[in-house]
Amino acid sequence: MKLVFAVIQGKDSENLISALRENGYRSTQINSAGGFLRENNVTVLVGVDDQFVPDVLRIVKQNCYTRTQYVNPLLPIMEPGEFYVPNPVEVQVGGATVFVLNVRHSERIL
Repeated sequence: MKLVFAVIQGKDSENLISALRENGYRSTQINSAGGFLRENNVTVLVGVDDQFVPDVLRIVKQNCYTRTQYVNPLLPIMEPGEFYVPNPVEVQVGGATVFVLNVRHSERIL
């Protein structure tokens, strides 16, 4: 058994959770915030038998997109009276960071 642990952008979470459900996979969603852009992230946990991991990864790839976004960089430390006009920086956001972990024991309590 494996635990698929995917950190995705919040914008992709509804589509991913729906697609997992439509394909018969149960998942748990944990809301989180990213460190770099401080944007809404979602961590999705899916426990599956080993043979279903490729299918879960396929569903993640189909529903979590990389996009280009422009952000203003943090203001540098400046001396009083200095003026700084930040230029937006282009960054890639989205997609997914996925970890697949071995599970020794899993139990569903009803």
